[in-house]
Amino acid sequence: MSTAATALSLRPAGSRRAGVALFFCALVAFASYDAFCKYMLQFYPAPFVNVMRYVAVSGIAFAMLLRHGDLRMWRTPHKPLLLLRGLMLATVATCFMTALIWMPLAEATAIYFTAPLLMVALSPWLLGEQVRRSRWVAVTVGFGGMLLIVRPGADLPLLGTVLMAVAAVCYAIFQLLTRRLAGLVAGPVQYAWTALACFVVTLLPAPFFLPAQQPPWGDVALLLAGGACSAAAQWLLLAAFERVEASTLAPLNYFQLLLAVAFSTFWFRRPPDAIAMAGIALIMAAGIYLARAGRGLKIAPAAPDAIR
Repeated sequence: MSTAATALSLRPAGSRRAGVALFFCALVAFASYDAFCKYMLQFYPAPFVNVMRYVAVSGIAFAMLLRHGDLRMWRTPHKPLLLLRGLMLATVATCFMTALIWMPLAEATAIYFTAPLLMVALSPWLLGEQVRRSRWVAVTVGFGGMLLIVRPGADLPLLGTVLMAVAAVCYAIFQLLTRRLAGLVAGPVQYAWTALACFVVTLLPAPFFLPAQQPPWGDVALLLAGGACSAAAQWLLLAAFERVEASTLAPLNYFQLLLAVAFSTFWFRRPPDAIAMAGIALIMAAGIYLARAGRGLKIAPAAPDAIR
């Protein structure tokens, strides 16, 4: 066991309970923000909502760099990997937000949560890792669950489904790049590179998708506050990981998927049907198994520097 893992295991029980509570608060914040975006997309174009988010996130990233004590991002090593990592998450943000225009929240989130399965499937080629047969079985079960969700007759829009699948693939690559850069580049610097890439990419289409009328200042403030909420959720994750080991927290990620089902059912009146719920259950079971059985690959939304 590593020194860091040993130190975490020796934390007082109260600190560990606080870490788990912080982690659940972060998941609630993520799920709430996704539901908030789904609602705001009824009134504003997806690129506009996205760029408002990353205005707030970039401010948080700048504050993190100030605290880190070095604003010279251009002197960071491994710039090509950092840029590719940022572009992957920018693609995730663009595809995810656009898909939410048409996709029910529960099904969209479930497809997105196949990213940890994709990480396992891609790791032999991108990281040269060996994957045991039991993990391949779990990946197959998880993808079977996704097929139940997107099956013919599920009445899911093709474009939205494709966009969510692209988001899941790009998020898996993002996480694998995060693993490659772990220990090589400081977390605040990675966060800042990613925030800047997401801001630039989401800003490019924004002038072509401006709201028909100038939004009220109250709505602008609300959109910025939503972006700050999503960024603050990352601080909650970081605080949780300082108190509890990742192997304990990773399986809890699927609480966010349950929240997405609840929001979809009770807020948007779009509950998944029984077959889709079976597919969601298979994805959850496969992801939890991989989180508990694997030491290296963690559930995607648990990364403390991810800012989708």
